[in-house]
Amino acid sequence: MSSNSRRPEHTAPPEVFYNEEEARKYSQNSRMIEIQSQMSERAVELLNLPEDQPCFLLDVGCGSGLSGDYLSEEGHFWLGVDISTAMLDVALDREVEGDLILGDMGHGMPFRPGTFDGCISISALQWLCNADKKSYSPPKRLYTFFSTLYSSLARGARAIFQIYPENSEQLELITAQAMKAGFTGGMVVDYPNSTKAKKLFLCLFAGVSGVLPKGLGSETLDRGASNQVQYSGQRCRYKNMKGKSAKKGKDWILEKKERRRRQGREVRADTKYTGRKRKPRF
Repeated sequence: MSSNSRRPEHTAPPEVFYNEEEARKYSQNSRMIEIQSQMSERAVELLNLPEDQPCFLLDVGCGSGLSGDYLSEEGHFWLGVDISTAMLDVALDREVEGDLILGDMGHGMPFRPGTFDGCISISALQWLCNADKKSYSPPKRLYTFFSTLYSSLARGARAIFQIYPENSEQLELITAQAMKAGFTGGMVVDYPNSTKAKKLFLCLFAGVSGVLPKGLGSETLDRGASNQVQYSGQRCRYKNMKGKSAKKGKDWILEKKERRRRQGREVRADTKYTGRKRKPRF
């Protein structure tokens, strides 16, 4: 079985794929919950919000509200949009603090201009690249989404999308439509040399160009944001990418420990042995 045939967006449209059984996983599977919260934490970090000031954020593809939980923990107010009633039902059962709206991002964001201080989206944007119905045109749906999102953001706000693009063509389609809608920015790639830990974040600026943040586990691949959407230096080959997993590497361990300290957890002090590989015993 090829890796492509395992992609959820190739299985069924999102409102069908995310049924009650799939939705339940998002409230009961501890591994899934941990991954969602880590990616949400990173997305919020990339939003670069003002400190000690609650913001009103949009969560696109909010699902069962796991990313929203993190936004609430950080003291922000949020509104979530999702196409799956089953996922939103789980969010309601969990009594999340944000407001929830049932909607298809490809139909656009129905909000007043300048409503939100920022937008995050975890693992949702690539669904718009699929033509699930004959009438669907991925470029048009992407443009409708980005142009209405641009309008609904306050000037100078950011939108951060953690995405799983299928290939470089899909990535270019997404970024081209974002640029056409008025955004600037580009890709931030965390752990680019790792197959497992690698994560792609599309970091978009609305109205004011900013400097692209550095990707974790690497020196930044882009030095700043021009008036075009930038790519991650090299066109990524998503298949057959080789490279040691950065997970369990020194940078990954230090970053995880720092994150836990920020959450107020007890963490062992760093020493010269932190993250050092042990010699195999014979």
